[in-house]
Amino acid sequence: MPDPMAADRPLLVLIAGPYLSGTDGDPVRIAANRERLEAAALPIYQRGHLPMLGEWLALPIIHAAGGREQGDAVFHAYQYPVAERLLTRCDAVLRLPGASRGADIDVARAKALGLPVYHHIDELPVRQAAERAAA
Repeated sequence: MPDPMAADRPLLVLIAGPYLSGTDGDPVRIAANRERLEAAALPIYQRGHLPMLGEWLALPIIHAAGGREQGDAVFHAYQYPVAERLLTRCDAVLRLPGASRGADIDVARAKALGLPVYHHIDELPVRQAAERAAA
């Protein structure tokens, strides 16, 4: 099996941070949190890796299961289990600042799986292939 930390292999990096936290269910504030999470995607990609948000996978499942709004019972029935399954496929976690019970759970699970947890994009290794592509 290939070494997930090999310099020539892109890491699948889960971006973890506030999503519903601190929003009081306000869709505008939730959207702002999602935008902050998604803002980390391009810099991760530019370092030669593949960014991932749990919401990118969970929300379609939640909607298919009948979820009507973020934070409802269906949301909670699927959001964390999807993230737990996703973490078994990820190579690392980028924990963005801000209070978030879900992100803290992701970090704890990542550590239990032996995955590196980064707190700043600059801590992520730069893939050699990304350096060559940027040249």
